[in-house]
Amino acid sequence: MDRHGLRKIVIATLRTIAPEVDEEELIDSEALRNQVDLDSMDWLNFLIGLHEGLKVEIPEADYAGLVTLNNVLDYLCIKLGMA
Repeated sequence: MDRHGLRKIVIATLRTIAPEVDEEELIDSEALRNQVDLDSMDWLNFLIGLHEGLKVEIPEADYAGLVTLNNVLDYLCIKLGMA
């Protein structure tokens, strides 16, 4: 899997929480929660979905660094040994 494939998985996971998300409208460097209007419970469910779907541990201590789509992708690339 490459970063583009990982991005597709992240977007698909996001759509399980917010089905209205349009991948083409997302700006990778802007706060993801604001772009798709996710509350804290939705965000937590999104991170849990990533954990379950990708089999990666995402400790609560790391949540604060996961703001933009780029942050999420960079983090997951490291966790999955892609970096």
